[in-house]
Amino acid sequence: MSATSANDSLTNSTPLDLQSFPRFINREQSLLEFNRRVLAQAKNPDIPLLERLKYLCISSSNMDEFFEVRLASLNELKEDPCALTLPDGQDPKVVIECLSKTAHEVVEDQYITLNHLLMPALEKEQIRFLRRNHWTEQHKSWLTNYFIESLQPVLSAVGLDPSHPFPKILNKSLNFIVSLEGKDAFGRSNGLAIVPVPRALPRIIKLPQDATEGQDDFVFLSSILHANVSRLFPGMTVTGCYQFRVTRNTNLFIDEEEIDDILSALKGELSGRQYGGAIRLEVADNCPRNMVDYLLDRFKLDEAALYQVNGPVNLHRLSTVPDMVSRADLCFPPFSAKQYKTQRFHKKIFQLFTQHQQVEQNIFDKIRTKDILLHHPYDAFAPVIEFLHQAATDPDVLAIRMTLYRTGEDSLIIKALERAAKNGKEVTAVIELRARFDEDNNIIQATRLQDAGVHVMYGVVGYKTHAKMILVVRREADKIRHYTHMGTGNYHHITTRFYSDFGLMTANPAIGRDVSKIFQQLTSLGDTKDLEVLLQSPFTLLSGMIKRIEREAEHAKAGKPARIIAKMNGLEEQTIIDALYEASQAGVIIDLIVRGICSLRPGIPGLSENITVTSIIGRFLEHHRIYYFENDGGQPDLFCSSADWMKRNLTARVETGFPILDPACFQQVYTEGLAIYLEDNTGAWILQPDGTYIPKPLDGKIPFSAQQALIEKYS
Repeated sequence: MSATSANDSLTNSTPLDLQSFPRFINREQSLLEFNRRVLAQAKNPDIPLLERLKYLCISSSNMDEFFEVRLASLNELKEDPCALTLPDGQDPKVVIECLSKTAHEVVEDQYITLNHLLMPALEKEQIRFLRRNHWTEQHKSWLTNYFIESLQPVLSAVGLDPSHPFPKILNKSLNFIVSLEGKDAFGRSNGLAIVPVPRALPRIIKLPQDATEGQDDFVFLSSILHANVSRLFPGMTVTGCYQFRVTRNTNLFIDEEEIDDILSALKGELSGRQYGGAIRLEVADNCPRNMVDYLLDRFKLDEAALYQVNGPVNLHRLSTVPDMVSRADLCFPPFSAKQYKTQRFHKKIFQLFTQHQQVEQNIFDKIRTKDILLHHPYDAFAPVIEFLHQAATDPDVLAIRMTLYRTGEDSLIIKALERAAKNGKEVTAVIELRARFDEDNNIIQATRLQDAGVHVMYGVVGYKTHAKMILVVRREADKIRHYTHMGTGNYHHITTRFYSDFGLMTANPAIGRDVSKIFQQLTSLGDTKDLEVLLQSPFTLLSGMIKRIEREAEHAKAGKPARIIAKMNGLEEQTIIDALYEASQAGVIIDLIVRGICSLRPGIPGLSENITVTSIIGRFLEHHRIYYFENDGGQPDLFCSSADWMKRNLTARVETGFPILDPACFQQVYTEGLAIYLEDNTGAWILQPDGTYIPKPLDGKIPFSAQQALIEKYS
């Protein structure tokens, strides 16, 4: 449906009221709607073809996480007969049924997009995925040798009998169920076998030039195995071979009140994560029904958990294809981040970690003179690394304190902290070991830092430490000065290249004192909640946001200017939504830019008619958290934050909201983080009262992309 026809259908429908819909949108249903918007990018002919393939892969990865985290959590919740979903207050069993219907629609749409849109378009560009019925003798010869030399030695087929029970199947691993006739060398007639495929094997193989006529010809690993599987069962006849994949519950449970060492306990839990309870079964759509039923029974799954697919069971593995073809014309134009004003340092940054040489200019002088605002990915991340590097080598720096949520492997951030500790600085790292899917890496980094002499803390029992903060304590003449970096995103050198985030480097004394107090909270048992300018969860961030929303409502009631603009990844916290509803009824104009989950229903007369919710899907992942309150136009408040307006962020995590106090930085955040996105009409989707989204109509305006405008500005 086009944007125009979608709008027409909404306009011509009966008036919407509270009886039409529940007060809140279910968060998991909203998450699936987000995945629909991502998948829509894969269908968009205005996007370069290989980028469309990447969007398909992202939608597949998102769906994996939906099953192994969100649906898994609901399955746990439904065991409690009194439990209701939040914030919509529904029976989990009813919600699961609705989600299953939507999820099946999304997965079916993924394979339609692959088979009927992307594959034909790729073939027109001479990027071919060769099916077995199209293999030439040349193809068959090379692929048979490839199987014998590269695959067969690492494949372990398991014939099912009393001494060979059904094997433990890893979460999201590729497997094949094989039907057999005849007897093996010992006279056994099994009938069925399982062939697990090691994760180290590539799922897509590019044919070399001496094996094919095409420049970019690929074959799926599953096709090679199908064609050669009989070699794994000599003397027997293979009557069927079908791929399958099971998605498991990957939620970790650690009772922090009952353990002495969270790192050791987490290590123990991680070893079993790959074998959690089964949530979903994906199987080839040509698999016979009796074998499908057998697999469902083995994994204790019902029919709703079955996804029969026409293609590879893991679409995400197609993400390797763009890197295997040299087709810049089918990708986004290259973009290099602006190197800010520390460019000459950035070019030497890798050398500086291994050589004892002095830089030309002290970054602390720059920060002390003026706040530095970095807008990633348009600004490079190098100044943040440089900030830490100079702190590690500066003789006047006494201490460095930092929170770490996700850093990535071989991180220059970790190297800087190690070097600082070895140089005799007092270095404290608060590492959140429970950052989902990064637990293994965070354990490794924590061990590295401890070995280097860094004081490593794991935050607060019961609260994830999600705040993004660096504090450098420096002696200058006869006084101690605090230098601070605060951000909306992780200290991860890879994600800063495609996540949009703000980072603030400042010597503001009040911010420095507040950050110092928060680190004191995290590393000791003292009560230091009295902050000067920062808002902090779980103490003042939620109440601070509600206070400002209510203030806007009072201004509107008094006939004064009243406006709220907020940008975030997710909105689900019930008291925030209720406050926004009341503000809307008071006449406050509210623009929400929410990339993913949104449980608020906009546009309902008498409830939320003054609220508009926009979701931006583009080249970069929108990750800012920005909150603007007009405050009668006099002294508006503008906060950046590590926290979304989600219950977990505001009540169960250590988060920060930091004000933008410098006038130039204020204007930059407002313009580049909020105003420009409200003008977007190419990557913008508008949330409807029924929970669906439609593309923002052009309404006769010139097409405008906020991200493209920022790329052009910074380039």
